[in-house]
Amino acid sequence: MNNINQLLVQAQIAHDAADWSLLIQYLQQLILKQDSTNPEIVKNREQMLELALSILEFGDFQQRWEIAKVFLQLGNIAIPRLIKILEDEDAEEEVRWYAARILSEFKHPDTIAPLVQLLKSSDSQELKAMAATALGEMDTLAIAALSELLSDDDTRLLAVRSLSYIRRTEVIAPLLSVIQDPQAAVRAAAIAALSSFHDQRIPPLLIKALDDFATPVRLAAVQGLGFRSDLCETLDLVTQLQPRLYDLNEDVACAAAIALARMGGDNAAKYLFEVLFLPNQSIKLQLETIRSLSWLGTSSSLEYLQQALNQSLSETLWQEIVTVLGRVQQPELTAIATEILLKMLRLKHPATEIANIKSAIALSLGQLGQIQAIESLILLLADPNKSVRLHAIAALKNLAPEVAYQRLQQLAQNTKITSELQKGIAFALTEW
Repeated sequence: MNNINQLLVQAQIAHDAADWSLLIQYLQQLILKQDSTNPEIVKNREQMLELALSILEFGDFQQRWEIAKVFLQLGNIAIPRLIKILEDEDAEEEVRWYAARILSEFKHPDTIAPLVQLLKSSDSQELKAMAATALGEMDTLAIAALSELLSDDDTRLLAVRSLSYIRRTEVIAPLLSVIQDPQAAVRAAAIAALSSFHDQRIPPLLIKALDDFATPVRLAAVQGLGFRSDLCETLDLVTQLQPRLYDLNEDVACAAAIALARMGGDNAAKYLFEVLFLPNQSIKLQLETIRSLSWLGTSSSLEYLQQALNQSLSETLWQEIVTVLGRVQQPELTAIATEILLKMLRLKHPATEIANIKSAIALSLGQLGQIQAIESLILLLADPNKSVRLHAIAALKNLAPEVAYQRLQQLAQNTKITSELQKGIAFALTEW
Protein backbone atom coordinates (compact mmCIF):
# COMPACT_ATOMS: atom_id res chain seq x y z
CA MET A 1 0.00 0.00 0.00
CA ASN A 2 1.51 3.37 -1.01
CA ASN A 3 1.85 6.33 1.32
CA ILE A 4 -1.26 8.12 0.00
CA ASN A 5 -3.48 5.06 0.48
CA GLN A 6 -2.08 4.56 3.97
CA LEU A 7 -2.91 8.14 4.89
CA LEU A 8 -6.43 7.73 3.47
CA VAL A 9 -7.02 4.64 5.59
CA GLN A 10 -5.71 6.39 8.71
CA ALA A 11 -7.84 9.45 7.92
CA GLN A 12 -10.95 7.30 7.62
CA ILE A 13 -10.16 5.60 10.95
CA ALA A 14 -9.77 9.03 12.60
CA HIS A 15 -13.10 10.08 11.07
CA ASP A 16 -14.88 6.99 12.35
CA ALA A 17 -13.48 7.68 15.81
CA ALA A 18 -14.59 11.33 15.57
CA ASP A 19 -11.00 12.41 16.25
CA TRP A 20 -11.23 15.62 14.27
CA SER A 21 -7.81 16.99 15.22
CA LEU A 22 -6.09 13.81 14.01
CA LEU A 23 -8.23 13.79 10.85
CA ILE A 24 -7.11 17.36 10.10
CA GLN A 25 -3.48 16.27 10.37
CA TYR A 26 -3.98 13.40 7.91
CA LEU A 27 -5.87 15.61 5.45
CA GLN A 28 -3.19 18.26 5.65
CA GLN A 29 -0.56 15.64 4.88
CA LEU A 30 -2.63 14.37 1.97
CA ILE A 31 -3.57 17.67 0.41
CA LEU A 32 -1.08 20.29 1.52
CA LYS A 33 2.08 18.17 1.35
CA GLN A 34 1.39 15.98 -1.67
CA ASP A 35 1.48 16.75 -5.38
CA SER A 36 -2.10 17.81 -6.18
CA THR A 37 -1.78 16.27 -9.69
CA ASN A 38 -0.85 12.85 -8.32
CA PRO A 39 -3.36 10.35 -9.82
CA GLU A 40 -4.07 8.86 -6.38
CA ILE A 41 -4.88 12.33 -4.99
CA VAL A 42 -7.10 13.17 -7.97
CA LYS A 43 -8.91 9.82 -7.77
CA ASN A 44 -9.68 10.23 -4.06
CA ARG A 45 -10.64 13.93 -3.96
CA GLU A 46 -14.32 13.13 -3.41
CA GLN A 47 -13.50 11.01 -0.36
CA MET A 48 -11.21 13.71 1.02
CA LEU A 49 -13.94 16.30 0.43
CA GLU A 50 -16.40 14.21 2.45
CA LEU A 51 -13.88 13.91 5.28
CA ALA A 52 -13.23 17.67 5.24
CA LEU A 53 -16.97 18.40 5.27
CA SER A 54 -17.38 16.22 8.37
CA ILE A 55 -14.88 18.46 10.20
CA LEU A 56 -16.77 21.54 9.03
CA GLU A 57 -19.98 20.03 10.37
CA PHE A 58 -18.82 18.53 13.67
CA GLY A 59 -15.52 20.25 14.57
CA ASP A 60 -15.05 23.17 16.94
CA PHE A 61 -14.26 26.74 15.83
CA GLN A 62 -10.49 26.24 15.72
CA GLN A 63 -10.78 22.94 13.83
CA ARG A 64 -13.06 24.58 11.28
CA TRP A 65 -10.52 27.38 10.91
CA GLU A 66 -7.72 24.89 10.22
CA ILE A 67 -9.67 22.81 7.69
CA ALA A 68 -10.54 25.88 5.58
CA LYS A 69 -7.16 25.76 3.78
CA VAL A 70 -7.80 22.14 2.80
CA PHE A 71 -10.97 23.07 0.90
CA LEU A 72 -9.05 25.53 -1.26
CA GLN A 73 -6.50 22.88 -2.18
CA LEU A 74 -9.27 20.45 -3.11
CA GLY A 75 -10.26 22.90 -5.82
CA ASN A 76 -13.58 23.76 -7.43
CA ILE A 77 -15.16 20.37 -6.64
CA ALA A 78 -15.75 21.78 -3.13
CA ILE A 79 -17.83 24.75 -4.35
CA PRO A 80 -21.21 23.00 -4.95
CA ARG A 81 -21.11 21.31 -1.54
CA LEU A 82 -20.19 24.55 0.23
CA ILE A 83 -23.00 26.39 -1.58
CA LYS A 84 -25.42 23.69 -0.43
CA ILE A 85 -24.36 24.33 3.19
CA LEU A 86 -24.68 28.07 2.64
CA GLU A 87 -28.26 27.68 1.40
CA ASP A 88 -29.31 25.24 4.15
CA GLU A 89 -31.29 27.35 6.61
CA ASP A 90 -31.38 24.43 9.06
CA ALA A 91 -27.57 24.16 9.19
CA GLU A 92 -25.68 25.53 12.18
CA GLU A 93 -25.02 29.26 11.73
CA GLU A 94 -21.29 28.96 12.37
CA VAL A 95 -21.00 26.25 9.70
CA ARG A 96 -22.77 28.50 7.17
CA TRP A 97 -20.49 31.38 8.23
CA TYR A 98 -17.45 29.25 7.48
CA ALA A 99 -18.91 28.10 4.18
CA ALA A 100 -19.29 31.76 3.14
CA ARG A 101 -15.77 32.56 4.29
CA ILE A 102 -14.25 29.64 2.36
CA LEU A 103 -16.29 30.40 -0.77
CA SER A 104 -14.98 33.97 -0.78
CA GLU A 105 -11.44 32.67 -1.15
CA PHE A 106 -12.27 30.70 -4.28
CA LYS A 107 -13.19 33.95 -6.08
CA HIS A 108 -15.33 31.94 -8.49
CA PRO A 109 -18.32 33.38 -10.44
CA ASP A 110 -20.58 30.52 -9.26
CA THR A 111 -20.30 31.72 -5.66
CA ILE A 112 -21.66 35.23 -6.28
CA ALA A 113 -25.37 34.43 -6.65
CA PRO A 114 -25.67 32.34 -3.44
CA LEU A 115 -23.73 34.93 -1.46
CA VAL A 116 -25.96 37.70 -2.78
CA GLN A 117 -29.03 35.64 -1.88
CA LEU A 118 -27.68 35.12 1.64
CA LEU A 119 -27.12 38.84 1.94
CA LYS A 120 -30.71 39.52 0.87
CA SER A 121 -32.54 36.83 2.80
CA SER A 122 -30.67 35.97 6.00
CA ASP A 123 -31.94 37.20 9.36
CA SER A 124 -28.48 36.78 10.90
CA GLN A 125 -26.37 39.93 11.01
CA GLU A 126 -23.21 37.82 11.35
CA LEU A 127 -24.02 35.83 8.22
CA LYS A 128 -24.97 38.95 6.27
CA ALA A 129 -21.75 40.66 7.32
CA MET A 130 -19.69 37.65 6.24
CA ALA A 131 -21.53 37.49 2.90
CA ALA A 132 -20.85 41.20 2.38
CA THR A 133 -17.18 40.75 3.20
CA ALA A 134 -16.96 37.68 0.95
CA LEU A 135 -18.48 39.55 -1.99
CA GLY A 136 -16.16 42.48 -1.37
CA GLU A 137 -13.15 40.22 -1.55
CA MET A 138 -14.18 38.93 -4.97
CA ASP A 139 -12.99 42.13 -6.55
CA THR A 140 -14.49 43.06 -9.96
CA LEU A 141 -16.39 39.77 -10.24
CA ALA A 142 -19.00 40.98 -7.75
CA ILE A 143 -19.39 44.66 -8.71
CA ALA A 144 -22.41 44.16 -11.00
CA ALA A 145 -24.25 41.97 -8.48
CA LEU A 146 -23.55 44.37 -5.62
CA SER A 147 -24.60 47.38 -7.69
CA GLU A 148 -28.01 45.77 -8.22
CA LEU A 149 -28.42 45.45 -4.45
CA LEU A 150 -28.14 49.24 -4.11
CA SER A 151 -31.71 49.56 -5.36
CA ASP A 152 -33.11 47.67 -2.35
CA ASP A 153 -33.48 49.54 0.97
CA ASP A 154 -32.82 46.36 2.93
CA THR A 155 -29.53 45.50 1.24
CA ARG A 156 -28.18 48.91 0.24
CA LEU A 157 -25.98 49.48 3.28
CA LEU A 158 -24.38 46.03 3.15
CA ALA A 159 -23.87 46.43 -0.60
CA VAL A 160 -22.06 49.75 -0.07
CA ARG A 161 -19.89 48.19 2.59
CA SER A 162 -19.10 45.28 0.26
CA LEU A 163 -18.21 47.65 -2.56
CA SER A 164 -15.90 49.51 -0.18
CA TYR A 165 -13.71 46.41 0.03
CA ILE A 166 -13.12 46.51 -3.72
CA ARG A 167 -10.29 48.88 -4.52
CA ARG A 168 -11.23 49.40 -8.18
CA THR A 169 -12.32 52.55 -9.96
CA GLU A 170 -15.35 50.64 -11.26
CA VAL A 171 -17.01 51.01 -7.84
CA ILE A 172 -16.94 54.82 -7.94
CA ALA A 173 -20.05 55.20 -10.10
CA PRO A 174 -22.31 52.92 -8.02
CA LEU A 175 -21.08 54.55 -4.81
CA LEU A 176 -21.72 58.03 -6.18
CA SER A 177 -25.30 56.98 -6.88
CA VAL A 178 -26.01 56.66 -3.13
CA ILE A 179 -23.98 59.60 -1.84
CA GLN A 180 -27.23 61.48 -1.03
CA ASP A 181 -29.19 58.45 0.15
CA PRO A 182 -31.92 59.10 2.79
CA GLN A 183 -30.17 56.62 5.12
CA ALA A 184 -27.36 58.40 6.98
CA ALA A 185 -25.47 55.13 7.44
CA VAL A 186 -25.46 54.60 3.67
CA ARG A 187 -24.22 58.15 3.02
CA ALA A 188 -21.46 57.74 5.60
CA ALA A 189 -20.35 54.37 4.25
CA ALA A 190 -20.33 55.67 0.67
CA ILE A 191 -18.28 58.74 1.63
CA ALA A 192 -15.80 56.64 3.60
CA ALA A 193 -15.39 54.30 0.62
CA LEU A 194 -15.05 57.08 -1.95
CA SER A 195 -12.53 59.03 0.12
CA SER A 196 -9.66 56.77 -0.85
CA PHE A 197 -10.12 57.38 -4.59
CA HIS A 198 -8.38 60.31 -6.27
CA ASP A 199 -11.23 61.26 -8.55
CA GLN A 200 -12.10 64.91 -9.21
CA ARG A 201 -15.82 64.30 -8.62
CA ILE A 202 -15.31 63.25 -5.00
CA PRO A 203 -13.70 66.16 -3.04
CA PRO A 204 -16.58 68.63 -3.69
CA LEU A 205 -19.00 66.00 -2.36
CA LEU A 206 -16.87 65.54 0.76
CA ILE A 207 -16.87 69.30 1.37
CA LYS A 208 -20.64 69.38 1.02
CA ALA A 209 -20.93 66.48 3.47
CA LEU A 210 -19.09 68.50 6.14
CA ASP A 211 -22.44 70.19 6.84
CA ASP A 212 -24.56 67.03 6.80
CA PHE A 213 -27.01 66.84 9.72
CA ALA A 214 -25.88 63.27 10.52
CA THR A 215 -22.79 62.92 12.69
CA PRO A 216 -21.40 59.76 10.97
CA VAL A 217 -21.53 61.55 7.61
CA ARG A 218 -19.68 64.62 8.88
CA LEU A 219 -17.11 62.38 10.55
CA ALA A 220 -16.51 60.39 7.36
CA ALA A 221 -16.16 63.62 5.36
CA VAL A 222 -13.65 65.14 7.80
CA GLN A 223 -11.60 61.96 7.89
CA GLY A 224 -11.66 61.65 4.13
CA LEU A 225 -10.55 65.23 3.51
CA GLY A 226 -7.85 64.80 6.14
CA PHE A 227 -6.01 62.52 3.72
CA ARG A 228 -6.20 65.02 0.84
CA SER A 229 -3.52 67.50 1.86
CA ASP A 230 -2.61 67.56 -1.84
CA LEU A 231 -5.80 69.59 -2.35
CA CYS A 232 -5.26 71.89 0.62
CA GLU A 233 -4.56 75.05 -1.35
CA THR A 234 -6.79 74.30 -4.33
CA LEU A 235 -9.90 73.77 -2.18
CA ASP A 236 -8.82 75.91 0.81
CA LEU A 237 -9.29 72.89 3.05
CA VAL A 238 -7.99 74.60 6.20
CA THR A 239 -10.85 77.10 6.01
CA GLN A 240 -13.34 74.36 5.09
CA LEU A 241 -12.34 72.14 8.02
CA GLN A 242 -12.01 74.86 10.69
CA PRO A 243 -15.75 75.07 11.58
CA ARG A 244 -15.79 71.36 12.38
CA LEU A 245 -13.46 72.06 15.33
CA TYR A 246 -16.60 73.47 16.95
CA ASP A 247 -18.79 70.51 16.00
CA LEU A 248 -21.26 69.50 18.69
CA ASN A 249 -19.98 65.94 18.35
CA GLU A 250 -16.65 65.40 20.10
CA ASP A 251 -15.43 62.74 17.66
CA VAL A 252 -16.00 65.02 14.67
CA ALA A 253 -14.17 67.88 16.39
CA CYS A 254 -11.22 65.60 17.23
CA ALA A 255 -11.11 64.32 13.64
CA ALA A 256 -11.05 67.94 12.45
CA ALA A 257 -8.05 68.68 14.68
CA ILE A 258 -6.17 65.71 13.21
CA ALA A 259 -7.15 66.71 9.67
CA LEU A 260 -5.91 70.29 10.19
CA ALA A 261 -2.59 68.95 11.47
CA ARG A 262 -2.24 67.02 8.20
CA MET A 263 -2.96 70.17 6.20
CA GLY A 264 -0.14 72.11 7.86
CA GLY A 265 0.49 75.86 7.87
CA ASP A 266 0.24 78.75 10.29
CA ASN A 267 -3.51 79.19 9.82
CA ALA A 268 -4.12 75.61 10.90
CA ALA A 269 -1.99 76.23 13.99
CA LYS A 270 -3.93 79.41 14.79
CA TYR A 271 -7.31 77.69 14.49
CA LEU A 272 -6.17 74.82 16.70
CA PHE A 273 -4.87 77.19 19.37
CA GLU A 274 -8.10 79.19 19.36
CA VAL A 275 -10.20 76.13 20.13
CA LEU A 276 -7.91 74.91 22.92
CA PHE A 277 -9.21 77.22 25.63
CA LEU A 278 -12.90 77.46 24.87
CA PRO A 279 -15.12 77.36 27.99
CA ASN A 280 -16.25 73.85 28.96
CA GLN A 281 -13.98 72.31 26.36
CA SER A 282 -13.74 68.53 26.59
CA ILE A 283 -10.45 67.08 27.80
CA LYS A 284 -10.44 64.68 24.84
CA LEU A 285 -10.53 67.51 22.30
CA GLN A 286 -7.95 69.52 24.24
CA LEU A 287 -5.56 66.56 24.20
CA GLU A 288 -6.15 65.98 20.49
CA THR A 289 -5.57 69.68 19.80
CA ILE A 290 -2.26 69.64 21.70
CA ARG A 291 -1.12 66.58 19.74
CA SER A 292 -2.21 68.17 16.49
CA LEU A 293 -0.22 71.32 17.23
CA SER A 294 2.87 69.20 17.78
CA TRP A 295 2.24 67.20 14.56
CA LEU A 296 2.12 70.43 12.57
CA GLY A 297 5.84 70.73 13.24
CA THR A 298 6.27 74.48 12.75
CA SER A 299 7.87 77.16 14.91
CA SER A 300 4.48 78.84 15.27
CA SER A 301 2.83 75.64 16.50
CA LEU A 302 5.56 75.27 19.16
CA GLU A 303 5.05 78.90 20.18
CA TYR A 304 1.35 78.15 20.67
CA LEU A 305 2.24 75.18 22.87
CA GLN A 306 4.50 77.44 24.93
CA GLN A 307 1.66 79.93 25.31
CA ALA A 308 -0.63 77.10 26.36
CA LEU A 309 1.82 76.17 29.13
CA ASN A 310 1.31 79.64 30.60
CA GLN A 311 -2.42 79.02 30.98
CA SER A 312 -4.01 77.51 34.08
CA LEU A 313 -4.34 74.02 32.69
CA SER A 314 -4.95 70.69 34.32
CA GLU A 315 -2.06 68.41 35.22
CA THR A 316 -3.12 66.11 32.36
CA LEU A 317 -2.80 68.86 29.74
CA TRP A 318 0.49 70.19 31.09
CA GLN A 319 1.94 66.70 30.97
CA GLU A 320 0.67 66.14 27.42
CA ILE A 321 2.37 69.35 26.21
CA VAL A 322 5.64 68.32 27.84
CA THR A 323 5.35 64.85 26.31
CA VAL A 324 4.64 66.03 22.74
CA LEU A 325 7.50 68.53 22.90
CA GLY A 326 9.81 65.60 23.49
CA ARG A 327 8.59 63.98 20.26
CA VAL A 328 9.66 66.88 18.03
CA GLN A 329 12.09 65.49 15.46
CA GLN A 330 12.75 68.26 12.96
CA PRO A 331 16.36 69.42 13.57
CA GLU A 332 15.39 73.08 13.27
CA LEU A 333 12.72 72.70 15.97
CA THR A 334 14.37 70.50 18.61
CA ALA A 335 16.32 73.47 19.97
CA ILE A 336 13.09 75.47 20.34
CA ALA A 337 11.32 72.58 22.11
CA THR A 338 14.33 72.11 24.39
CA GLU A 339 14.38 75.78 25.33
CA ILE A 340 10.66 75.71 26.20
CA LEU A 341 11.25 72.82 28.61
CA LEU A 342 14.42 74.33 30.12
CA LYS A 343 12.56 77.59 30.67
CA MET A 344 9.92 75.70 32.64
CA LEU A 345 12.63 74.42 34.97
CA ARG A 346 14.48 77.76 35.24
CA LEU A 347 11.36 79.79 36.01
CA LYS A 348 9.93 77.10 38.29
CA HIS A 349 6.73 76.74 36.31
CA PRO A 350 3.86 75.54 38.57
CA ALA A 351 3.82 72.26 36.66
CA THR A 352 7.36 71.51 37.89
CA GLU A 353 5.96 71.09 41.38
CA ILE A 354 4.35 67.88 40.15
CA ALA A 355 6.73 64.89 40.16
CA ASN A 356 5.12 63.15 37.16
CA ILE A 357 5.50 66.26 35.02
CA LYS A 358 9.07 66.84 36.16
CA SER A 359 9.85 63.25 35.18
CA ALA A 360 8.19 63.84 31.81
CA ILE A 361 10.33 66.96 31.28
CA ALA A 362 13.46 64.91 31.94
CA LEU A 363 12.33 62.20 29.54
CA SER A 364 11.54 64.73 26.80
CA LEU A 365 14.88 66.52 27.22
CA GLY A 366 16.63 63.21 26.82
CA GLN A 367 14.71 62.49 23.62
CA LEU A 368 15.37 65.89 22.04
CA GLY A 369 19.15 65.34 22.02
CA GLN A 370 20.22 68.92 22.76
CA ILE A 371 23.48 68.97 24.73
CA GLN A 372 22.57 72.22 26.53
CA ALA A 373 20.05 70.27 28.62
CA ILE A 374 22.76 68.39 30.54
CA GLU A 375 23.20 70.93 33.37
CA SER A 376 19.45 71.20 34.01
CA LEU A 377 19.08 67.43 34.03
CA ILE A 378 21.92 67.12 36.54
CA LEU A 379 20.16 69.63 38.81
CA LEU A 380 17.12 67.32 38.76
CA LEU A 381 19.28 64.73 40.55
CA ALA A 382 18.75 66.76 43.73
CA ASP A 383 14.99 66.19 43.54
CA PRO A 384 13.54 64.40 46.59
CA ASN A 385 11.41 62.18 44.34
CA LYS A 386 13.25 59.01 43.30
CA SER A 387 11.26 58.68 40.07
CA VAL A 388 12.40 62.17 38.98
CA ARG A 389 16.02 61.27 39.73
CA LEU A 390 15.77 58.01 37.78
CA HIS A 391 14.20 59.78 34.79
CA ALA A 392 16.97 62.40 34.90
CA ILE A 393 19.61 59.65 34.88
CA ALA A 394 17.90 57.88 31.98
CA ALA A 395 17.72 61.19 30.07
CA LEU A 396 21.43 61.91 30.64
CA LYS A 397 22.35 58.44 29.38
CA ASN A 398 20.17 58.91 26.33
CA LEU A 399 21.36 62.44 25.61
CA ALA A 400 25.16 62.20 25.82
CA PRO A 401 26.33 59.37 28.09
CA GLU A 402 30.08 60.05 27.98
CA VAL A 403 29.82 63.83 28.37
CA ALA A 404 27.23 63.47 31.15
CA TYR A 405 29.31 60.88 33.04
CA GLN A 406 32.42 63.06 32.91
CA ARG A 407 30.42 66.04 34.16
CA LEU A 408 29.00 63.99 37.03
CA GLN A 409 32.49 62.87 38.02
CA GLN A 410 33.68 66.50 38.03
CA LEU A 411 30.76 67.64 40.18
CA ALA A 412 31.26 64.74 42.57
CA GLN A 413 34.53 66.44 43.61
CA ASN A 414 32.84 69.83 44.07
CA THR A 415 32.25 70.57 47.75
CA LYS A 416 30.31 73.77 47.02
CA ILE A 417 27.20 72.12 45.63
CA THR A 418 24.25 71.37 47.92
CA SER A 419 24.17 68.17 49.92
CA GLU A 420 21.00 67.09 48.06
CA LEU A 421 22.79 67.42 44.72
CA GLN A 422 25.86 65.63 46.10
CA LYS A 423 23.67 62.71 47.12
CA GLY A 424 21.87 62.77 43.76
CA ILE A 425 25.14 62.70 41.83
CA ALA A 426 26.47 59.86 43.99
CA PHE A 427 23.21 58.00 43.33
CA ALA A 428 23.52 58.61 39.59
CA LEU A 429 27.10 57.36 39.47
CA THR A 430 26.13 54.14 41.24
CA GLU A 431 23.17 53.71 38.87
CA TRP A 432 25.20 54.47 35.72
